[in-house]
Amino acid sequence: MTIQSPPGWGWDQLRQAVQSIGSASPEEYWDTTADRSATPTVRRLGRADLTGALASGLDDFKANRTDVVFLCVIYPIVGLVLGRVASGYGLLPLLFPLASGFALVGPLAAVGLNEMSRRRERGEAVSWVDAFGVLRSPSIGAITLLGLLLVGIFLLWLVAAQVVYVATLGPAGPVSAAAFVGEVLNTPQGRAMIVIGVGVGFLFAVVVLAVSVVAFPLLLDRNVGIDTAVWTSVRVVAMNPGVIFAWGAIVAGLLVLGSLPLLVGLAVVLPVLGHATWHLYRRAVAW
Repeated sequence: MTIQSPPGWGWDQLRQAVQSIGSASPEEYWDTTADRSATPTVRRLGRADLTGALASGLDDFKANRTDVVFLCVIYPIVGLVLGRVASGYGLLPLLFPLASGFALVGPLAAVGLNEMSRRRERGEAVSWVDAFGVLRSPSIGAITLLGLLLVGIFLLWLVAAQVVYVATLGPAGPVSAAAFVGEVLNTPQGRAMIVIGVGVGFLFAVVVLAVSVVAFPLLLDRNVGIDTAVWTSVRVVAMNPGVIFAWGAIVAGLLVLGSLPLLVGLAVVLPVLGHATWHLYRRAVAW
């Protein structure tokens, strides 16, 4: 038996996870192999389901608090780096679209946390390494495709944000951060950019919410195709528009709050929301 240092042990665990991508059989990964033609039943949700999902997500976070914070600290670091790039290389007008656009790929970033909640629900011991257990899922191909779709939507949002900026404030970049803020807040063109930009961003957010609110947890939980997962997500939104809109508002509000202290709060907000997404799926979908 060899005693390893913590970094060495962690590297070995990650290497083993990568080597086992998609290696689990359906019988091993799922309790039962569900019929791919089966149609999930969508439940009607209430506000109590949202608070219940958040409470369960917080409970999952507390059960693995140190490990999950270690996993998710990468998120605020990336945000800080992007902010520095935007302010230093003339990309200041895209700073807000970059920060807010992270919510568009949030469901993909949370899929590892969904996996941790899935395992904890089954009574298994869970650590941060288990977040990479999603790589063993037989559905990893569908999860990857859906993730690429969200990344594509994120890139389209950045393009749309740039178009809105050019259409309202012109093609020239800001001369300084102070000048940019002043132009945005104190000119009709700047206020028009805010209104149009928020409206366009809202449309992007609605699309992502509709196609992914339960899609990733469903792909982890059952042997279904990406079409069934996305269509089930759309059905959940169609049956519960008010509740799902409230969920989107909660997610957006918590992300804003987590971003205020130099994005450090996202190290807590992101894992809680990731775990809560799994529990929302459990409340919204039945078989």
